[in-house]
Amino acid sequence: MRAMLLVNPKATTTNARTRNVLIRALGATMELTVEETGYRGHAAALAATACAKGYDVVAVLGGDGTINETVNGLLNPVNGVAAQPSAPGRSTSSASDGDGDPSAGRPAVIVIPGGSANVFARGLGLPNDPVEALGAVLEALREGRRRTVGLGQALWDNESRYFTFCAGLGYDAEVVRAVEGLRGAGRKATPARYVNTALRHYVATDKRRPAMTLTGPGIPTAAGIFMAIVSNTSPWTYVGTRPVRPTPWASFETGLDMLGLQRMGLTSLMPLIQHILTESDALPSGRHLVQLHDEPEFTLTADRPVAFELDGDYLGERESVTFRSIPNALQVLV
Repeated sequence: MRAMLLVNPKATTTNARTRNVLIRALGATMELTVEETGYRGHAAALAATACAKGYDVVAVLGGDGTINETVNGLLNPVNGVAAQPSAPGRSTSSASDGDGDPSAGRPAVIVIPGGSANVFARGLGLPNDPVEALGAVLEALREGRRRTVGLGQALWDNESRYFTFCAGLGYDAEVVRAVEGLRGAGRKATPARYVNTALRHYVATDKRRPAMTLTGPGIPTAAGIFMAIVSNTSPWTYVGTRPVRPTPWASFETGLDMLGLQRMGLTSLMPLIQHILTESDALPSGRHLVQLHDEPEFTLTADRPVAFELDGDYLGERESVTFRSIPNALQVLV
């Protein structure tokens, strides 16, 4: 089995010694090529190259951002070398596979968590510790276990990008933008930093003029949305070890879920925050909430540019984004 391991040397929770131990353990089980990422977008280019060269597996040692880039390198064409699913929505048919499996014909993925949150890895049921996670992956290799998961896809301004666990428009993305600014200044993206940044930024966010409107096939139009969380799985994120579940029914095997907020006052937010931090299966309730479950496609438009993020990666401000569910898009060894 030929595998390419993509290593983010700046991953939050690993050091050089741990990385070397993980590389030796993985290299003992397969023919391994190791590549370090050096700049934004590098993991996507390396993953596309692995796909073009016929590697069986692409392993990722890094956080959610590196994993997102890798997935997009496998599914999005980069210099015309990688294939992507041709049939968005609920259909699992694809021109790339006679059996209707869009994930066929490209490398499977191994995830070794090395970031601050590791939401995708934990959503797959992997331990948050990279050494323990590798142990689980090696067990899956020995037993030949693979899981096929769906992804989300966001489309805007003639661009598209896949996401593994979440996307957001509005306040959520504003917080991501602020934390990325702090990371650029040399500070680590710890759970405490996200919480503190969210609290400070709440004062500055617009709580009076909602910008967004929800539309979609068979979906009632909903206007007056301040913030939208789009989920491909649950939890949406973690605060340390505590899962945060605004869309508790979301999963890799269903379409996309969404929670939209039509009020941003404290009297509306505090019960919601308590609910999503403490309840595991029940949907949040309230007339100020807009909720979707298992949807193949919907669009959020805004009357002014709003902040936009995918898998915790800030992507600028947008006025319209369409979200699609891509079933059976990726095979993961887990």
